[in-house]
Amino acid sequence: MSSKSSSKDKKPWRFVTNHTQVLLCIARDADARLRDISLMVGITERAAQRIVSDLIEAGFVERQRVGRRNRYLVNRSAAMRHPAQYDHEIGELLDLLSLDEAPHDRKSA
Repeated sequence: MSSKSSSKDKKPWRFVTNHTQVLLCIARDADARLRDISLMVGITERAAQRIVSDLIEAGFVERQRVGRRNRYLVNRSAAMRHPAQYDHEIGELLDLLSLDEAPHDRKSA
């Protein structure tokens, strides 16, 4: 059985949501622009803006104005939202997903 999805899959889906992908981008680079985030995640810039707003509203991310740019800081101690993970902090998820390596730096298994 192949570990990769085939192009024949009728229902493409991913284990990590776009919200998590955006959070990972911000955790990797607090100075990332929405354009950069949208390209890394594969969504529109407007969708990235909406997700960042969701993350700020939920308390996972804080926005700081630096000159004409925004800087985003992750609140690693924020509790996860799903009832099954209420007793876990978002920082644990970020650690699990190995933020010390950019996706293109990882070796294939």
